[in-house]
Amino acid sequence: MGREHTVSVVVPVYRGADTLEALVNELASLTNPFRTPAGRTARVDEVILVHDCGPDDSDEVIRRLAADNAWARPVWLSRNFGQHAATLAGMASSGGDWVVTMDEDGQHDPAFIGPMLDRAMTEQADVVYAAPTNRAPHGVLRNQSSRWAKRSLRWLTGNRDAASFHSFRLVLGEVARSVAAYAGPGAYLDVALGWVARRITTCPVLLRAEGRQGSGYRPRTLLSHYWHSVLTGGTRLLRAVSLLGAVLAVLGFVLALVLVWMRLEDSIDIAGWTSLAVVALISSGAILLALGVIAEYLGVAVHMAMGRPLYLIVGDPHDGALGADDDLVEHREPS
Repeated sequence: MGREHTVSVVVPVYRGADTLEALVNELASLTNPFRTPAGRTARVDEVILVHDCGPDDSDEVIRRLAADNAWARPVWLSRNFGQHAATLAGMASSGGDWVVTMDEDGQHDPAFIGPMLDRAMTEQADVVYAAPTNRAPHGVLRNQSSRWAKRSLRWLTGNRDAASFHSFRLVLGEVARSVAAYAGPGAYLDVALGWVARRITTCPVLLRAEGRQGSGYRPRTLLSHYWHSVLTGGTRLLRAVSLLGAVLAVLGFVLALVLVWMRLEDSIDIAGWTSLAVVALISSGAILLALGVIAEYLGVAVHMAMGRPLYLIVGDPHDGALGADDDLVEHREPS
């Protein structure tokens, strides 16, 4: 029999009074050893409920669930810090071989934990994001905006996995806890995972309808998350500003040379607007180039403030959860 994979499920709770109990009841069946579709053995060792100080009675529900289930562990935050901070707090409190993050509203089906674990083992991936095969239970405008946002993030941040970001994710335990330990207050969770993960992949899942009316995110909050991920994703946008400045400055000098040549050839009568155009192009280009250079230095300072690590020391993958299949192969070999 192969190694049993232990899973810590982290659920950030903000407005889960009506939905949380149903989700925990579903996870209860996975607290006993179960088989993944590929035949691996896994078990949900703990369900970490992070109370993010929402407006409803989620705290009472969490207390009741923790009292009724020894494997349900509450984590209490002093105030509302947001979903990503709450998720990091849950990761820091976890102890399983793997950490699964799920929303409180019932969209994410615990039945897909097994397939996600299989995908991680098959591809030897540190992070597995859910890849919905159906439309998210939101409006057409929000779904389309989400697709555009993820595609643009890939270009703006240079992160090829940005289009895969999803709140339903499976992360190798030591990677999750390490990211939670060093990520500063400005770090975006998925960006921070990309800093250290060797391989990131996806697993097809089927999203369910939310267990409550209306999304917990307003357009303003979603836009803030998007802009935050752009700012913490790297300095590519800053470099684009520098490049724009250099291009404008070059165009200004080229235009100046062309006008001088045309004046020498008596093919143009220099008017005031031409000199103004040259000055505007050169000046704006120089300003943008200078801002870009300054921004590069600020970008370095920002990365330091966010806690981006120079390196991350982990254990031998063969001895950890990703090497569990080696024991299974050895067991199956004939004596």
